[in-house]
Amino acid sequence: MTQDKPLIGIALMLGFCAVAPFGDAVAKILGTSVPLAEVVLIRFAIQTLILFPLVWSTGRIWRMRGRILWLTAFRTVLHIIGIAAMFTALQYLPLADAVAIVFVMPFFMLLLGKFVLNEEVGSRRLMACIIGFIGTLFVVQPSFVNVGWPALLPVFVAANFSVFMLVTRQIAKETDPIGSQAVSGLIAVAIMVPVIWAGSGHGLNPLDMIKPSAEEWGLLIAIGVLGTGAHLLMCWSLRYAPSATLAPMQYLEIPVATLLGFVFFKDLPNQLASLGIVITMASGLYIIYREQATARRLAGKAPQPHQA
Repeated sequence: MTQDKPLIGIALMLGFCAVAPFGDAVAKILGTSVPLAEVVLIRFAIQTLILFPLVWSTGRIWRMRGRILWLTAFRTVLHIIGIAAMFTALQYLPLADAVAIVFVMPFFMLLLGKFVLNEEVGSRRLMACIIGFIGTLFVVQPSFVNVGWPALLPVFVAANFSVFMLVTRQIAKETDPIGSQAVSGLIAVAIMVPVIWAGSGHGLNPLDMIKPSAEEWGLLIAIGVLGTGAHLLMCWSLRYAPSATLAPMQYLEIPVATLLGFVFFKDLPNQLASLGIVITMASGLYIIYREQATARRLAGKAPQPHQA
């Protein structure tokens, strides 16, 4: 077992918080010229090309069958849908707004834990859920006025990714995370190729294929490398520091996305959206704090091993 080294874990999580919004920014740039399905296909193809050599060189377990294989396939479908929805949302929304709205996910996770997994959820955490969701609506509202229904896509992404995380929990103890992602990349390519083949040329623009320019190829490769790299940074960070230490840091994605949105697109959240971002972040951090406090309380109640 890897010994906890919190500073290394924190440094890797900081890397994730910087890399992930860069991937979103590249997707926003590509969305104006490359069809959605082609971007998604190449993103997963690059993930496969990066991870399988890593799996083979390190001797990681990647073969699956039965229940685990079916859950991994279902998880991959959720991943494809989530990425496609997020990339679509980025064509309509400022980068910071889209990323901030997705951070309604902890509230979905809490509700799924209560109503699907029958986990105990206190009234204070439920109240934080409600307040956080109101904050998210503050971010959605001005975008909805401007672009309509696409402003709701990040909310769908958050709900989708919450289910994705529940499925991940089901298979995490029986799979290697890097091996699992390598297999997911391969499954995603196997799904996307026939979908694009069936839909291309039938008036469905997102499913069309084009011949990318040299610059577009550079961006497509970048989005695959950034997406895969962000996942690896997150996985590795969890090897060196507990999730309770790292979870609050993920909110750093929002200011990074705000900075990148201004640098690349000259976008900044308006006053109402900024207020909503602050409320969402504060509520999410409170939920994380309460989760940690509950975990400590339960650990304190656990029976201690008998000592001679």
